[in-house]
Amino acid sequence: MSHKVVIIGGGAAGYFAAINCAQANKHAEVFLFEKSSKVLQKVKVSGGGRCNVTNACFDLKQLSLSYPRGEKQLKSAFARFSPKDTIEWFESRKVKLKTEKDGRMFPVSDDSQTIVDCLEKEAKKCKVKIELGRGVKKIIPNFHGGFELVLDNAEKFHCNKVIIASGGSPKEDGLQWLKELGHRIESPVPSLFTFNIPDKDLLELQGIAVPSARVRILNTKLECNGPVLITHWGLSGPAILKISSLGARILAEKEYDFEVQISWLDNKKEDSVRQELFNLKAANPAKKVGNLFPFTLPKRLNSYLLAKAGIDEDANWGDVSKEMVNLVIQGLLYDTYQVKGKTTFKEEFVTCGGINLDDIDFKNMESKRMKGLHFAGEVLDIDGVTGGFNFQAAWTTGFIAGKAAALVI
Repeated sequence: MSHKVVIIGGGAAGYFAAINCAQANKHAEVFLFEKSSKVLQKVKVSGGGRCNVTNACFDLKQLSLSYPRGEKQLKSAFARFSPKDTIEWFESRKVKLKTEKDGRMFPVSDDSQTIVDCLEKEAKKCKVKIELGRGVKKIIPNFHGGFELVLDNAEKFHCNKVIIASGGSPKEDGLQWLKELGHRIESPVPSLFTFNIPDKDLLELQGIAVPSARVRILNTKLECNGPVLITHWGLSGPAILKISSLGARILAEKEYDFEVQISWLDNKKEDSVRQELFNLKAANPAKKVGNLFPFTLPKRLNSYLLAKAGIDEDANWGDVSKEMVNLVIQGLLYDTYQVKGKTTFKEEFVTCGGINLDDIDFKNMESKRMKGLHFAGEVLDIDGVTGGFNFQAAWTTGFIAGKAAALVI
C-alpha cells in the first residue's frame, strides 16, 4: 500500500518539508498542494529580491533569542537543523552563500531566483508532485487513520499524512479550518513593519540612513539598536523592523498610535555628549557650527537637528548658548515622534500569531491533538526578527516535519 503525504502550501517551509519527506522515504508519494498559481513567492521577493536565506548566528541559544515567539521550542529544534545545516544543504547543491557584516546570509548571486531554482530542481529530482490551484478547505481524519482532504472545488483526496505549511494569515478567520480540528489559535497581528510618522520636516529627510541608532517605544520596555532609515512615510530599517517584531502585540494593542524615541548616537551617554560639545565650543569659538560638528551623522540630519535647536549653521560656536547646546543634545539622544499607523509589505508580510505552540510536539512537528498531522513555518505562532531568522525557522520546521511525515506507522 502506498504512503501518501500531502504538504499544504508552496512556500519555503512547504517546499523544504516536501523535499525532505521524499528523500526520507523514496517509496512515498509526496504531493504539494498550492492554492494559488505560483510557488515560493515570498522567497522571490525577500531581501529586496536577494533572499536572506539564514543568519550566521551559530550559537543555538543566542539564535533562539531572535524569536519573540517560539524561542523555547526552536532551541531544541535548531539542534536538529541549524543555520550550519542550511548552509551545508544549499552549498552541497552548488548554491554558495555569503555573509554580510550584520550576519545576514544571501546567495553569492544576490538573486533570489537562485534559491527558487535550487528548491524547484530538488523537488523535481525527488519526484514531488507539485499541484497548483489546489486549495484545501477542510481536513477530515479517518477513523482508521489517514485523512480525507476536501478541496476548494469539492474534490476529495485521501492521504496518510498531512503537513500544513500554509503560511501566516493576516486574519484569525483564515485559520478557522485549523481551529475546527481542535487547535488553539493565537490571534494574528502584523510583525516586521515600518512606522508611519506624519511629520513634514522629518519626511523631508527621506533617504537618510544612520548605521547605528537606538530606538525606544515610550511607556514600554521595548528598546533595540541598529540601522535606521528615514523614508517618505516615516521610519524603517533593521532597528525599526526588529522593535516592531519584539512589540508586535503591544503595538497592536496601542492601535499603532504611540511615541518612538531615537538616539541618533546609539549608546553614547548624555554626559559624554555634553562634555564633547562644550569642549568643542570652548576650543573653537570662531568656527562655524555647520563646519565643525563632532558626530559622524549624515550632513542633512546634522542640519535638521541644529535647526530644531534654533541654531544657524553659519553661526560661530562662541555665539551658541548653553540652552541651545542642551537642545542639540535633546535632538541627538531623545528625538521623539508620534507614530500614526504602520506600513507592511504585502508580499513579505510576517505575522505574530497562528497555531498555539503548546499544541505541537517539536520533536516531529506533529499535532498533539491529531496524529499524522504536522505543521511547519509561519502557520505556527513563530516569528523572528529581521535578518534571515524567519527563513531559518521555515527550513528547520520543514525539515523536521518532512522527515517525520515520511515514516510509515
